[in-house]
Amino acid sequence: MKNKHIGPQTVALAAPPSVVAFSNIGGKMESQGPLASYFDELCQDSFFGQKTWEKAESTMQEKVLNRALKKAGMDASQLDYVLAGDLLNQCIGSSFSLRSFGIPFYGLYGACSTMGESLALGAMLIDGGFASFVAAMTSSHFCTAERQYRMPVPYGSQRSPTAQWTATASGCTILGHQGDGPYITHVTCGKIVDMGITDGNNMGAAMAPAAHDTLKAHFQATHTSPQDYDLVVTGDLGALGSEILMDLFRKDGIDMTRNYQDCGMLLFDLQAQDMHAGASGCGCSASVLNGYLLRGMREKRWQRLLFCPTGALLSPTSSFQGESVPGICHAVTFSTER
Repeated sequence: MKNKHIGPQTVALAAPPSVVAFSNIGGKMESQGPLASYFDELCQDSFFGQKTWEKAESTMQEKVLNRALKKAGMDASQLDYVLAGDLLNQCIGSSFSLRSFGIPFYGLYGACSTMGESLALGAMLIDGGFASFVAAMTSSHFCTAERQYRMPVPYGSQRSPTAQWTATASGCTILGHQGDGPYITHVTCGKIVDMGITDGNNMGAAMAPAAHDTLKAHFQATHTSPQDYDLVVTGDLGALGSEILMDLFRKDGIDMTRNYQDCGMLLFDLQAQDMHAGASGCGCSASVLNGYLLRGMREKRWQRLLFCPTGALLSPTSSFQGESVPGICHAVTFSTER
């Protein structure tokens, strides 16, 4: 068997899987942001017609998967696997959303890096011959995340300048062994990086070192630099985390300013919408990828894109016990050429 590893963390896929279809859904704040026109559906009701916010998040995933399947002209039975996750305890947003689909399911948790994790694993399943079609999906909801990690929304606690706004959004990518692209050509699995940040309202600072570590590993293994990509996009580092990442690369003698973006900076208008440091949540990078970014690649705006969502691996329990916030980042290369 051919060894596809080209570095300690990086795999070059021999038969790069194609993006067959993609879809995204957002909420009220997303409808007021600069990427509103790149959403398939925007809902002004934070409950999405349900009785609880948690059920609303599951409904988002149901809707986004059905939309992606419709775009692909596929039935749910044609999917070999769904790889999905979210921020809720035991990933109930994903597992409850898939109860009626009858599709083999792998539940994942990579915090806000879950979209990258699901894409990487799905691409390797297809490249390895273990699947023909895989759906990679995730979501987040502002109200479920606030209840899970911070204070109940009605409490009205003041947000710090480094705080980020959790996206109420969901994204789904259907990958296949055949298709017109874009294609996933390389994946780099991230490592846990913990620099001792203990402030749960400063996730950008906690995640930036993980993004730096993964990107460095990817560039070294693929013998590339940031300039070899039309766009390098991190997940949701926000304003502060993005600055830290660029500073870390500046110390390495690498300029990241020319073609670097962050989904947490793209999804909202930070000033007009009072978003402090930007957007966060699994749905942030998932919705930006499955709207703005992949549509841009289909329209040939970009030919080669490095997608690197980041995650802060904390829990309320770990925070209450004074633990620091470990970070993770997974990188996926999309190309219009196979």
